[in-house]
Amino acid sequence: FSKSMYHKNKLLGSFLLFLLLHFSTSTDTITSNQSIKDGDILVSNGKNFALGFFSPGSSSKRYVGIWYYKVSEQTVVWVANRDSPINDTSGVLAIDQTGNLIILILVRGQNIPLWSTNASALSPTNNCSAQLLDSGNLVLFQGGSKRVVAWQSFDYPTNTALPDMKLGVDRRTGFSRFLTSWKSSDDPGTGEYSLKMDLSGFPELFLNKGSERIWRSGCWNGLGWSGIPQMTSNFIFNDSYVDDGDEVSFMSNVRNASIVSRMVVNESGVLERATWHEGGRGWVGFWSAPKDQCDFYSSCGAYGNCDTNDTRVFDCKCLPGFEPKSPRDWYLRDGSGGCTRKRGGHVCGEGEGFVKVALAKVPDTSMTRVQKSLGLKACEELCLRNCTCTGYASADIRGGGSGCVTWYGDLVDTRVFSIVGQDIFIRVDAIELAQYSKSKKAHDNKRMAAIIAVSVAVTLFLAIFLAIWLVMKRRKGKRRSGDLLFSPASLQDSPRGKVLDESATSSDVSFFNLSTIVVATDNFSS
Repeated sequence: FSKSMYHKNKLLGSFLLFLLLHFSTSTDTITSNQSIKDGDILVSNGKNFALGFFSPGSSSKRYVGIWYYKVSEQTVVWVANRDSPINDTSGVLAIDQTGNLIILILVRGQNIPLWSTNASALSPTNNCSAQLLDSGNLVLFQGGSKRVVAWQSFDYPTNTALPDMKLGVDRRTGFSRFLTSWKSSDDPGTGEYSLKMDLSGFPELFLNKGSERIWRSGCWNGLGWSGIPQMTSNFIFNDSYVDDGDEVSFMSNVRNASIVSRMVVNESGVLERATWHEGGRGWVGFWSAPKDQCDFYSSCGAYGNCDTNDTRVFDCKCLPGFEPKSPRDWYLRDGSGGCTRKRGGHVCGEGEGFVKVALAKVPDTSMTRVQKSLGLKACEELCLRNCTCTGYASADIRGGGSGCVTWYGDLVDTRVFSIVGQDIFIRVDAIELAQYSKSKKAHDNKRMAAIIAVSVAVTLFLAIFLAIWLVMKRRKGKRRSGDLLFSPASLQDSPRGKVLDESATSSDVSFFNLSTIVVATDNFSS
């Protein structure tokens, strides 16, 4: 009996030692018999992120959040109980008997639940665990194999999007992943600004203040969002967009894993992409929106076109075939009233056509139809047949363009960029089309004349240069021949030199060798 008890005690001791070692090394995981108290933290395996209790800014309230572990300036990227702060340090994060993550607070000697993941259909408690990954994602696993994800923080972001985090909508369930700002730097509660995917027409991201639209990303054109010209082929981020029967989502990764980057909707209503720089620089903005007046949604109204390239004139202009609805408002630098068609707008079966606007952020695509199988020519014909179609463009600008987007209704929130942008074709009446065709022909003629003038000038320059080179070469050749003629060696070897040399030996008169005279007179220079 004593021997049996000895083996049992030894086995129990080994098991307890295993648990102790397991808990001391697995600092990134919460299990059913392990909780996180205020003052404790979880640290991801690669020490990228930490989870624990914190107080934002000058506030004394306590929240459970995730922040960068290696960044010297505490930067919180996710908050669990953002709208339910804790007034003291009694908070505990644990897994309850239903298998959910839960925050408990002490009220009058009793633990009261304050926040929960509320994941349904979980297995018994002892099979659930929560792990903080190196991506910054807190994942609640069902089962010991960690193959089934019951809940994850990436599905419920607060104000920050991290690499590998999706923003968008699940078409099957309608579940939406979006960002919302903090109320202030001292209060991470749900603020009034949000960044959401809108599935109407051709999907886009909208930055909203409540229900008011502040900024629009533009549609995805195959290379990036048409309203973010910084998203070029050499972008430091590897962005991906999915639009299929299951979901519409956007995800951004960093090409260089050593770069720490985040995208934030701040409490001032600005969407900002920033990277971390050590050495006192801190968070450095890579791009932000809205950045200028043209970034604000519909700043020039319906059929307006915002252009900041010429600071000497008003930003707002009208699209081809349109004129200001209120010239007085435009004179006062207020373009919000937009534009209206010239001459009443007869654009149905009366010789109308399309005029191209280049380098554009295409208009709001909420009222569009997309046919990805059509080319640009077929897209033009499709739009021309429908009198309510106001414009068209390629759905994907890669490889010369493919797919077809057609607009119906007002063209809103159009702008142009100085370098990068997309072509859109605006429906105009026959008179406007003729004027633009004439203007284009005159422009092409001027361009051709300029090309011819430059070609003639270059040819003339080359001819003059060649002539000068030939003359200089000929003069140089003559000078070299003269030098050889009067050189001592040439005179010594010439027949005349030999005659003079012979006569010098047969006469009483003193003769000097011509080469000696040449040397004495410095080649007859004096």
